[in-house]
Amino acid sequence: MKHFDQLVRRLVAEGLGTALLLAVVVGSAVMGDRLAGGNAAIALLVNSIASGCGLVVLILAFGAVSGAHLNPVVTLSEAWQRNLPGALVLPYLAAQVAGAFAGVALAHSMFGEPVFAAATQARTGAGLWWSEGVATFGLLATIIGCARTRPGATPYAAALFIVAGYWFTASSSFANPALTLARAATGTCAGIRLADVPGYVLAQLAGAAAATVIFGWLYPRARQETTADAPGLIRAVRQPAP
Repeated sequence: MKHFDQLVRRLVAEGLGTALLLAVVVGSAVMGDRLAGGNAAIALLVNSIASGCGLVVLILAFGAVSGAHLNPVVTLSEAWQRNLPGALVLPYLAAQVAGAFAGVALAHSMFGEPVFAAATQARTGAGLWWSEGVATFGLLATIIGCARTRPGATPYAAALFIVAGYWFTASSSFANPALTLARAATGTCAGIRLADVPGYVLAQLAGAAAATVIFGWLYPRARQETTADAPGLIRAVRQPAP
């Protein structure tokens, strides 16, 4: 019973955390677009700052319960590094995807938009796919590198990289398959056509895999390290809440 209760807490944390993340990302995109008066740079600045601030707060708030992955590629990478039991991967992914769609609905309800609407914004092409690979590689590199050297700084470093990614990548750094899929359900400026989602997700998976391999090699762990004591997103997240 204790293990079941612990699992439920983890999944609620991942679902709720991802929902709030999407509400921040989509909501700030809509607000920025409405207030910027057609100035795309101001709108992007608003969106990036709000997203980064929201991300660091959510990681700190949910990290001790589930690890605050809030992102399927983070979960897959953590399982690959043996920081997360393989049996939790699919439940985590399901909670993240469900939470992402809930977050879109939450943002829409605040701004008077339909609960869900098919996105029409085209986001496709080699440059954007490459951008998503680079963005996701950088995010996972930041998480793994910091987690194995300065774990307490990881939430801040990950959020700062996302803010930077909004500006230095052509795709504005989605770097999250659950977020990408859910943004196909918003007709706002934050959307991405459903037909363009697979290219983004494949690029994100490739970038995450490359970062996991390279940074796992750069920062090897001792053989005797276990899942319980290995450094991770933040050190506390390895110990689930009682």
